[in-house]
Amino acid sequence: MWDRLVVTPEPPPPSAAPVAAVLAPLYEDSHGDIRLVLTKRPDTMPTHAGHLAFPGGRPDPGDDGPVSTALREAHEEVGILPEEVEVLGFLPSVDTVSFSLMVVPVVGRLIREPNLVASPREVAKILLPRVDDLVRPSAWHWEDWRGRKVWFAEIDGETLWGATAWMTRTLLGLPT
Repeated sequence: MWDRLVVTPEPPPPSAAPVAAVLAPLYEDSHGDIRLVLTKRPDTMPTHAGHLAFPGGRPDPGDDGPVSTALREAHEEVGILPEEVEVLGFLPSVDTVSFSLMVVPVVGRLIREPNLVASPREVAKILLPRVDDLVRPSAWHWEDWRGRKVWFAEIDGETLWGATAWMTRTLLGLPT
């Protein structure tokens, strides 16, 4: 399954728009299933409240590029230790529709099954879908939203859609 992932070795070129970075963390569980780590943002967040997302956010002054930002944010939000992430590559940057911000997705393989702990301020829930479930065509549905095709999937009673759904489908080699 690891060889099915679609990543590029080089980060996307710099953008003139404000930039954020997310970590798309994957790991192999004790049953041999590959899982993706997603978070549900609390309803109190100023942007993307209640949405499913990868851990991530805007850079801090001490960050040294998108990898540094993504690793720091994943540690802050769900307790993923930066030294336990093997960076596999990047996905194309994505411009979020509702917020003028370019997001650089960093794809990382966790070297072991993580002990995830949600930051109550930034994470309402952690979801760990199996990649095998996400690559099934029946897992995905689409709607026409303002003339655009928008993919979504139901995961543990939550809806994955928008930029994170696009990143997930891109990572798994599914049509976007």
